[in-house]
Amino acid sequence: MPKEIVVPDIGDFDSVEVIEVLVAPGDSIQAEDSLISVESDKATMEIPAPEAGLVKEVKVAVGDKVSEGSLILMLEPAEASVETAPVEEAPASAEEASATAEPAPASTPASAPAPVSASKASPTAKIDEVSFSKAHASPAVRKFARELGVDLGLVDGSGPKGRIVKGDVKSFVKRALSQPAAAGGLGVAPMPDIDFSQWGEVESKPLTKINKLTGQFLHRNWVTVPHVTQFDEADITDLEVFRKSMAAEYKEKGIRITPLVFLMKALVSAMKELPRFNASLDASGENLIFKQYYNIGIAVDTPDGLVVPVVQDVDRKSLVDLAVELGEISVKAREKKLKPSDMQGGCMTISSLGGIGGTAFTPIVNAPEVAILGVSRSKMQPVWNGEEFKPRLVLPLALSYDHRVIDGADGARFTSFLSRVLSDTRRLLL
Repeated sequence: MPKEIVVPDIGDFDSVEVIEVLVAPGDSIQAEDSLISVESDKATMEIPAPEAGLVKEVKVAVGDKVSEGSLILMLEPAEASVETAPVEEAPASAEEASATAEPAPASTPASAPAPVSASKASPTAKIDEVSFSKAHASPAVRKFARELGVDLGLVDGSGPKGRIVKGDVKSFVKRALSQPAAAGGLGVAPMPDIDFSQWGEVESKPLTKINKLTGQFLHRNWVTVPHVTQFDEADITDLEVFRKSMAAEYKEKGIRITPLVFLMKALVSAMKELPRFNASLDASGENLIFKQYYNIGIAVDTPDGLVVPVVQDVDRKSLVDLAVELGEISVKAREKKLKPSDMQGGCMTISSLGGIGGTAFTPIVNAPEVAILGVSRSKMQPVWNGEEFKPRLVLPLALSYDHRVIDGADGARFTSFLSRVLSDTRRLLL
């Protein structure tokens, strides 16, 4: 008879979330093979099998909450399943079982692409042990990645909370093989390990999780996206007069009207005028996907690092609606309450440093988006109107874009159009 396998004593954890199910019905497992992965606010752990046997039925799913004694699966003990599950046909381990249980991409073989060689799969051939060890992945996925020579530090996770699953590793290998130009790597020597204490007193502090993830994404985007940055200026004198009148009107209602809401609406107008800015390259790099929605990412500075929540359907919302939503997502970002879904689906990103200072900067494209708008602090300066110099409030703009999709002429057209819209807010009505 099948035997109930339950969650053992896992310490002072109660009602922890299942973030990965590593077995499926029909899998043959060995004692100590991992069955599920659970995660609390403080730790991630895998629940091992107490004995060998054949999995008859799995009783949990990703997202379920479990505690000590919760039923995981029904297991037919090994001695009872010898006749029904010949050894030569059963997967030898949970790693193989989960590999077969996970669907592979349509164009990727279901089995591990063993023939991948170090010379061809290159970004995969050299593993940085430090980044590999820090990657958010289960032992089964780590073993699978090592078999293919994949550095998990370079792989983006699609699982819960950014966890790397086997499908992510397979997709990484597929992309590496489909992009010969990138296959050779950059040939850059690793940074030397330096003992800085030889010159004086030092203090070592670990990077936050957000810092590490942001660093990985920015590094990937910088080396894979050919960047160009277009600089321009917008006369926002009249816009600022209108904004201040609105701000005074809505202050009593607890709504803060910032220049950012005008930027978001103006950006949508420019994206409609030049649709290539509201597109993304597909995974093959051979097709351009034009989006029919307008979601704007907003870079938010938090004590733990940079996050980019996304405001959905900006074209359908009023300035006041956007002001309210910006206030809400800023609070959620700083209180660490953003969900993964809150930071997905962006079409273009705004990085505004106007509240801090500076005159100009070159933002890095937030791929798979093809452009990002950087905004610095506005300043009063004399502007010639054809007859005399007049003091005008000028906003510096910096547009970085993917040169594979957007050429320099369109980059200049985009910032020129954006400047005209910001200089005359009536254009937002068109």
